[in-house]
Amino acid sequence: MQPLVLLTGMFAGMQCAEVRTRQQTEMICITDLVNKTLKASNIQSGRVVIYVPHTTAGITINENVDPDVVHDLLAQINAMLPWRQPLYRHGEGNSAAHVKATLVGSSEIVLIERGVLVLGRWQGIFFCEFDGPRVRQVIIQM
Repeated sequence: MQPLVLLTGMFAGMQCAEVRTRQQTEMICITDLVNKTLKASNIQSGRVVIYVPHTTAGITINENVDPDVVHDLLAQINAMLPWRQPLYRHGEGNSAAHVKATLVGSSEIVLIERGVLVLGRWQGIFFCEFDGPRVRQVIIQM
């Protein structure tokens, strides 16, 4: 069952989408969402910024064909940054999520040419949840 992704509104050249995550750590492909937003914009050349305004979530580009790649990425990230760690001091108990989000980053820029995202053959755009489940926002600007 896929997480729910809803377009929630447009703000002066920005499209906002809501992503409902279901697990503490997961990656959700949002390439179709970005493509849908691009098609509605009629932009033929330029760039798109995909941004998350959260300190425990991120955006990345990686392989979108073999689901084992996402599994392996999350397995390695979780192994390197376990949820519980005696060195963590942050009172909310989600320090690992903050570190993961910092390493992944909060945005990606993708080129647009001839009305199409310039992505490699196997690439997809992923929303990365590190402190779920939650309802999150993704902002897309072209």
